[in-house]
Amino acid sequence: MDWLNRSVDAFSAGFGWAQQWLFESMVQPLLFALDGASLLEDAYVATGWLLVGLIQIAVMLAVIGPLQRWRPVEPVADRPAIRVDVIYTLLHRLGLFRVLLFFAIDPLWDALFGALSVHGINGLQLDQWWGAWWPGVSDTAIFSFFVYLLLFDLLDYWIHRGQHQFEWWWALHSLHHSQRQMTMWSDSRNHLLDDVIRDALIVLAARAIGIPPGQFVAVVAITQLLENLQHANLRLSFGGLGERLLVSPRFHRLHHSIGIGHESDGRGTLGGHNFAVLFPLWDVLFRTSNFERRYDPTGIRDQLEHEGAREYGRGFWAQQWLGILRLVRRA
Repeated sequence: MDWLNRSVDAFSAGFGWAQQWLFESMVQPLLFALDGASLLEDAYVATGWLLVGLIQIAVMLAVIGPLQRWRPVEPVADRPAIRVDVIYTLLHRLGLFRVLLFFAIDPLWDALFGALSVHGINGLQLDQWWGAWWPGVSDTAIFSFFVYLLLFDLLDYWIHRGQHQFEWWWALHSLHHSQRQMTMWSDSRNHLLDDVIRDALIVLAARAIGIPPGQFVAVVAITQLLENLQHANLRLSFGGLGERLLVSPRFHRLHHSIGIGHESDGRGTLGGHNFAVLFPLWDVLFRTSNFERRYDPTGIRDQLEHEGAREYGRGFWAQQWLGILRLVRRA
């Protein structure tokens, strides 16, 4: 275990050095030029997220991309649709979406948590709780990381169930499922309002349990990168046991399969299977798992010609606008 802790410490030190270099050489001079010295602290945090996104994109291009070309589920027949998904990925991974949240929503969070702090409500600080129960083991960064990863994955499972359970939420989330040409870029293909709702719930949970900022960044980064793998156009299963330990591309593709992933009865009723983001354990426990060994076409039933050929949009702004229209009609 010592070697693992040393490896984590070395990576953290290297990441910290890279973040400092990127901030001092590029971000800080830009802020001074724009008279934004008051934003230096927030910009340093944003630089960390930018670095994480650059690392993720590098891994996608160097590892997941070649895997897709090695064992694709289907031939690439709609490159324009994939290019739109690339826009979504860059928007999120390079921090542009977080900048939007920073100016639009973060002041509200600061006011809320500031008011709670004044009244003595500061969160649970879970790491202190399990530190008292398992001294000597729970004080390691590795232990804390896996506990937080498990907790946030459980939260993600129930958020995902909600996106498929409530008609108003599905009106937004259905954009994610409307991709007929699924690839490693499809993970970030979401309606922006859907992302705001999900991020709000994640931030509330993070503040409530007192996860350290560094651990939170690590949990988000690892989760997102594995989600890129899960959405890949990749014929890959982890085997009978592995499929039950970690979500594979095959397991998650079933979640996107027409008539299986977003339906409970095969007739359009909201629900579905395989909601887990990382660990199929939750689908097994709550009886929503499907381990069939198959690779079906992806999309939504109402996109099919004989089901109405519903339009979800080809371009970024068309997809966002049509999502709002679906939401209004279900309100």
